[in-house]
Amino acid sequence: MSDTAPTRATGNTADRPLASAPDLLPSLAPLLADWVPRQRWFAGKGRRITGLTLLSATELLPCAADGDGPGLLQLLVRTRQSAPPSPAADSDCYQLLLGVRPALPPQLTPALIGRPAGGPLRGRAVYDALRDGRLCGLLLERLRLPGRFGALHFRREAGADIPAGLPGRPLAVEQSNTSLVFGDTFILKVFRQITPGINPDLELPRALADAKCPRVPAPVAWYEARPAGTGDEPTTLGVLQPYLPDASDGWQLALAALAFRTDFTPAARALGHATAEVHTALAQTLPTAELGRPQLESIAAGMSERLDVTVRAVPALEPYRTRLRTAFDALAAVGHDGRCWAAQRIHGDLHLGQTLCSAGNGRWSLIDFEGEPARPLAERRRPQPAVRDVAAMLRSFDYAARSGPSGGDAWSLEWARRTRDAYCRGYAEAGGLDPWSAPELLRAYETDKAVYEVLYEARHRPDWLPVPMAAVRRLAAGAGRPADGGGALPPHHR
Repeated sequence: MSDTAPTRATGNTADRPLASAPDLLPSLAPLLADWVPRQRWFAGKGRRITGLTLLSATELLPCAADGDGPGLLQLLVRTRQSAPPSPAADSDCYQLLLGVRPALPPQLTPALIGRPAGGPLRGRAVYDALRDGRLCGLLLERLRLPGRFGALHFRREAGADIPAGLPGRPLAVEQSNTSLVFGDTFILKVFRQITPGINPDLELPRALADAKCPRVPAPVAWYEARPAGTGDEPTTLGVLQPYLPDASDGWQLALAALAFRTDFTPAARALGHATAEVHTALAQTLPTAELGRPQLESIAAGMSERLDVTVRAVPALEPYRTRLRTAFDALAAVGHDGRCWAAQRIHGDLHLGQTLCSAGNGRWSLIDFEGEPARPLAERRRPQPAVRDVAAMLRSFDYAARSGPSGGDAWSLEWARRTRDAYCRGYAEAGGLDPWSAPELLRAYETDKAVYEVLYEARHRPDWLPVPMAAVRRLAAGAGRPADGGGALPPHHR
């Protein structure tokens, strides 16, 4: 696949006085230091921002002080925070898209960040540009007519048709990035926490499009930058893909099934088929690897380290630490008899919310291939056992059963067991490795995922912490046995 990216005249946007003004960031810093930590996508929860460093600034639409219309400013800033738990945590980079107006219309008042007391934007209203439909439309226009614009490079797939004038709106769901829908045609994911390099949410769907895999919407356009000091590879900032307006996400469908106490096993089995098809296409298109004893021991050591970190952050996990660690010890021991396991590129953060089911034909699609944002990009782009995605989806079925209206009663837990089994059946039927044939890997990855969930919920959604803690108790009680909804294999796999 190729991209169209002609260079076009931009008036040397990056050199405009505003973008290069030395007092731009200092004048915005007090406002941003208060606003950024309150955003859902901010990763450094619980720690105060003590400083900001500007990596790049691009004036996508003039923000002149004498202008009446909105201006649009794109920033890449690096944060410094108080008491970081590790040196790496003190260097998070974020993409900010700021609107600038003399005054905000009433509908944009909730998007206000503040009015700088000095600097080139003194006295003007600075706000979250992605709440402004007019500025969202400008982003789409830049993607429709690709090329360089200041520090940014807008790219479009050859032959892709992006109509002009599509209205844009942000999705009203909380997530670690911001997604904009244009008409009922496209969805643009704007990455907020930025890591140097190609984002898997661009890399993997493009590879799947090359493989003619119909289970993933193919990227239409994207934009990127090469900020100074961030490496040789372009850094992905946003990806435009087809929007599927007639599809519902798997999480809502599962909750509806639980609410009405209906069978979800046919849907889960079909979802297992879709997952296996995506894994097969990725293995055929991108490099694979073999994991022997050294690699398996290294993976297990990383899981144990994450467990220790989480125990320090969430003391409620301490009583289960020793028994949970047995799952990682069993994984490390797998390679001692000379066995190897295949590794390949995977989704990396697969759960029901990352799936869409078409209302017309019940066909499943997989979306959001970014991986777990908290993990380093190099790790997310590394070949891994496909069973890791399977384990994550099994956790998602358990989450649904414990989060629905029934709150995890006996019927819901049995629903989860049958649904998890159906998903694994479908995965094996479509050519994937039978997940139950790799019990050590499955249990280790499910345990590692539950530990990740404990830390995430403790930091971001404390009210949800009982959900992964219930899984921790189950997995700890089932030490030494393969994982399923109740801690043992389904009867037909025994």
